[in-house]
Amino acid sequence: MLSVCRMYISDLHHAEDVMSTAFVKVFKNLKMYQHKGSFEGWVRRIMVTTAIDFLRQQKRLEFATDNFDQYEEVEMPSLTEWSVEELQGFIDELPEGYKLVFTMNVLEDYSHKSIADTLNITEATSRSQLFKAKRLLKIKLETHRSKSHGQV
Repeated sequence: MLSVCRMYISDLHHAEDVMSTAFVKVFKNLKMYQHKGSFEGWVRRIMVTTAIDFLRQQKRLEFATDNFDQYEEVEMPSLTEWSVEELQGFIDELPEGYKLVFTMNVLEDYSHKSIADTLNITEATSRSQLFKAKRLLKIKLETHRSKSHGQV
């Protein structure tokens, strides 16, 4: 579960604190688990919610609201040349709102409706944040690739 918290929170020590807090919530609310779906999924949801609550407390999460009707598909480069740690570092560099929506949608497979409900934003804002996150991540990956291959 530490890896779940770490996806949302860049600092390992804060991620560990959030995980501990989330486990306390799990144990306090164990009787609330209704045996619908997997227990791991229920615990994971508590971890994610606790991480988001932490981020809200630490800094104001701000989401730019753009009104786009359509978003072009962002063609991501192959990710096989980077380690998990490198990819996590690139994701950590994204603005907080982009990172949160990207993590929830791409890594955790949340729908835009679910993201919107969880973060108190519109689905359009969720789609906008994801589009911007992918676009910025693509630029970071391509820039890093160019530098590492001496093309800059």
